[in-house]
Amino acid sequence: MTSQPLLQIRLAIDYAGGARVLDDAEFDVRPGEIVGLVGSSGSGKSSLALAVLRLLDAKGGRADGGIWFDGVDLIRASEREMRDLRGRRIAFVPQTPMSFLNPVMRIDAQFYEAWKAHKRGPRTEMERAVREAVEQVGLPGDGDFLHRYPGEISVGQAQRILIAMAILHKPALLIADEPTSSLDVISQAEVLRLLERLNQELGMAILYISHDLLSIAGFCNRVAILSGGRIVEFADTDLVFHAPNHPYTQKLIGALPALPRSRVVPVRRAMLTTVEGVA
Repeated sequence: MTSQPLLQIRLAIDYAGGARVLDDAEFDVRPGEIVGLVGSSGSGKSSLALAVLRLLDAKGGRADGGIWFDGVDLIRASEREMRDLRGRRIAFVPQTPMSFLNPVMRIDAQFYEAWKAHKRGPRTEMERAVREAVEQVGLPGDGDFLHRYPGEISVGQAQRILIAMAILHKPALLIADEPTSSLDVISQAEVLRLLERLNQELGMAILYISHDLLSIAGFCNRVAILSGGRIVEFADTDLVFHAPNHPYTQKLIGALPALPRSRVVPVRRAMLTTVEGVA
């Protein structure tokens, strides 16, 4: 892992009517790193993700400051440049998978749309890439499964499908916005283990957005704490959990049912502490 950031953010976000969500929020993500972004509901986490993807204006928001990805200023990049980056170099996994799959299109057709947005070539090349991506997330890459409609698969399978679509072009950065919030606790742990494995196998950096501190503890290299529109703490995960500096972070850590001992605590156990009460 290099020390040169892949993604650098120094950002303010306003919405129509003058509501300011972020005010000079600043942090970075290095190549191959997993960074957690923690904040309460409504703190601006998802707005930040949309700003990186340059999709904030669709929600009536406006971003000021700087977002640099691999040396490119995303705020000032042309829309043509952004179309080339979205889905190819920067991928996105949302928190509500069924809302992002077209219910009247078969899964393989949706993969085809994701493929042709950035690649041209023989159909056999696409089919091979889709099969590889689907099997990487632990789903069958055969025609029977891929020929189903979204309504014929589970929510957990739908989330894995979206992850497979996200890694189809082997992006440098994956933004995962509350990717486990709609899943049961076992499926949550499985998805986090999957993301961790893909991070290791593909060398893909991950910006993991969540309000769940226990999943952050077992998953992320560094963590940024968002409060009052600013990043109030940004450091190695172990340091934030065991020696928090900011009063807001101290309050968050103090509210945990059991303090995770270190990042090496398995992800599944760190998450199951919420339902089993184990340390």
